[in-house]
Amino acid sequence: MKTLQELTLLDKFLFDEVIEDKETYEALLRIILGDEELNLLTEAQSEKELRTAPWLRSIRVDVFAMDDKSTIYNTEMQKEWRADLIKRTRYYQALIDSSLLEPGEINFNNIKNTTIIMIMPFDLFRMGKYIYTFEEICREYPDLKLEDGAKRIFINTHGKNNDEVSPEFIALMKFIEYNESEEYKQSSPNLDRIINRVSQVKASEEVGVKYMQRWEEEALIRNEGREEGREEGIIETKVIDIKNLMENMKLTAEQAMIALGIDKNEFSKYLPML
Repeated sequence: MKTLQELTLLDKFLFDEVIEDKETYEALLRIILGDEELNLLTEAQSEKELRTAPWLRSIRVDVFAMDDKSTIYNTEMQKEWRADLIKRTRYYQALIDSSLLEPGEINFNNIKNTTIIMIMPFDLFRMGKYIYTFEEICREYPDLKLEDGAKRIFINTHGKNNDEVSPEFIALMKFIEYNESEEYKQSSPNLDRIINRVSQVKASEEVGVKYMQRWEEEALIRNEGREEGREEGIIETKVIDIKNLMENMKLTAEQAMIALGIDKNEFSKYLPML
C-alpha cells in the first residue's frame, strides 16, 4: 500500500481530492486546453454519478464542472490500460448528454457543449502524441465539421512531440506522473496552483484519515472477493467429484453426494449443476 505522501496525480484518490477544488481544476484545464480565458462557473464535482434509468448501468465520473460559456468538462484519470477505453468515453458522452436536457425540452440545440478528457500514462494510439483530440468530421469532406459540440481528448503523459505543446504542459505531465516540478523554471500560476493544492491535500489530517478509510474499505472488498472465489472453487471441485462418481460408479446424484459426505440440506445447491 502506498502512503498518501507517495501518491501521484495518476492515483485516482489523490486526483479526485486535488481537482475537486474549482480553482485547481480550472488551472488544469487552462494548461491542457491552452486557454487562459477559461473560467469555471460551477464547483468541481468528484465521483459524480450519472444514470439515465434505475435499471441501466451508471457511471461515476472523476471530475465534472461547467464553465462560464456553459461547456461541460469531464476529466478522467486512467492509470491502467483497458481494451474498452474508447467505447467507454462514448458511453460517458451518451450519459452526460442525456443528463443535460430538462424533461420536456424539445429543442436539442439546447444541449450544452461537452469536453471529455482522459489522462493516461500510456499512448493509447501509439503515434507519439501528447494530445489526441476527436471531433466529428465528414469522411467525404474532411474540412466539413459536424459541430455538434462534443469533443473527446485523450492525453498521453509520455508524448514525444514536445515542439507541439507548451513547456508548461510538459511540466504538468511530469508532475502528474512523478511529482516533479523542478525542471520548469518559468512563472506559471496555473502549475503553481496545482502543485500547492497537492501539498495541501497531502498535509491534511482529514484527507489522511479518509485515505486510510478508503484503503480499508477496498481491502475488505478484495478479501470478500477472495473468500467468494474460494467458496466457488470448493463447489466446482465437489461438482466434478459428484459427476465422476455418477459416471464411474453408476450412482444417482443423491447417492454420489451421500458417498462424498455432503449434507442432505446442501443437495439443492449441487443438483442444478449436474
